[in-house]
Amino acid sequence: MVSDKKNLLPSSSRKLNSPRAKETTPLLDNTKPLSSHPKTLANVFIAIVGAGVLGMPYAFKRTGWIMGLLILSFIAASTTYCMTLLVQIRRKLDSYENGTTNISSFGDLGFAVCGTLGRFVVDVLITLSQAGFCIGYLIFIANTLLHLFHDEPSSDLSLSSGMSRFTVKSLYLWGCFPFQLGLNSIKTLTHLAPLSIFADVVDIGAMGVVMLEDLRLIIRRRREVKAFGGVSVFFYGMGVALFGYEGIAMVLPIESEMKDNAKFNKILALSMGLTTLMYGAFGALGYFAFGDKTKDIITSNLGTGWISSLVQLGLCINLFFTFPLMMNPVYEIVERRFSGGRYCLWLRWLLVLIVSLVALFVPNFADFLSLVGSSVCCCLGFILPGLFHLLAFKDEQGCKGCSLDIGIMIFGVVLAISGTWFSLMEILSAKE
Repeated sequence: MVSDKKNLLPSSSRKLNSPRAKETTPLLDNTKPLSSHPKTLANVFIAIVGAGVLGMPYAFKRTGWIMGLLILSFIAASTTYCMTLLVQIRRKLDSYENGTTNISSFGDLGFAVCGTLGRFVVDVLITLSQAGFCIGYLIFIANTLLHLFHDEPSSDLSLSSGMSRFTVKSLYLWGCFPFQLGLNSIKTLTHLAPLSIFADVVDIGAMGVVMLEDLRLIIRRRREVKAFGGVSVFFYGMGVALFGYEGIAMVLPIESEMKDNAKFNKILALSMGLTTLMYGAFGALGYFAFGDKTKDIITSNLGTGWISSLVQLGLCINLFFTFPLMMNPVYEIVERRFSGGRYCLWLRWLLVLIVSLVALFVPNFADFLSLVGSSVCCCLGFILPGLFHLLAFKDEQGCKGCSLDIGIMIFGVVLAISGTWFSLMEILSAKE
């Protein structure tokens, strides 16, 4: 139920609502152990870094390495600022109710500021973004296995004709399908926790191996690279960068679990800075090593040696087991809305089927990153934080603050429309 705040809040905040205690929200953890500064730094890093980094070298190839670094830096700074806006809103609401608002997720915040509609919009966008990440995982797995076991382009021939046209790549996708049904049938994240740790270790290890290989190739041979691309690829690069900073939905849960959360903004800025340095180095080294031959998934550029094969297989296994972890927020939202919050096996299997079908129709990994980043991640990262902050602080921050919030929203809308359009054009042109 929505509590009456007329006697608690000033006029600028009377329209803000407390979240419903009976609703579980995506990415909400009921247990809240307090985290130290180093653990919080690590939590932010893990929440942000994902498979999107593997498409950075290809994005640098499209945008040019200097433009790519500038885009990364700008998106990192802008995303960090918008994350702090969410923290500001939650702290304001907590101050009015002595810390009893229980806002621990993006969905809670959406409900507190905009009511049921706010929660619904956040739920839809988180569902699309998480499903989009998993679609990217399946594309990566299929493309990588195709590269490892079928080097010849002719191997990607259709095995039958007509409406039931299957390719070798699609067979790899469908081969994963029954195993994903089993993994995604697990009710609780507790049993999946070891898989999360394994995924993080493999990610960092694989990136280290790839960067060392890049350095070896750069020392051996310098390739011709470009510094700047055209205007059209600017929006493409923005979309890929936004996909790379995918952790905005986890900011409030992480901040609420920090022991000394007064210093959270500094920890957040430090973690985002380190992540940006890593993304920039990974993207630039990959592009410098392979030049115009840089592929949409950088691991496809690696040789055929056993180390390269182990790295690629390790990443495939990593993303295979990360899939149910990333889909869990989607299951929480869908089961809350369609099965009364109860576990529903057929809903989970239906969602896995839908994600797998979408992955079949997307040919390029990096192009899909740009599409998800430009559309869904842009709304979560810019438009909603600006809107929620404007509604919560409109009578307190003056014209300058309101103008900044409106500017963030306009920037998000322009980027979403332009980036989505250019990304769709890239995907459609790749199919022709």
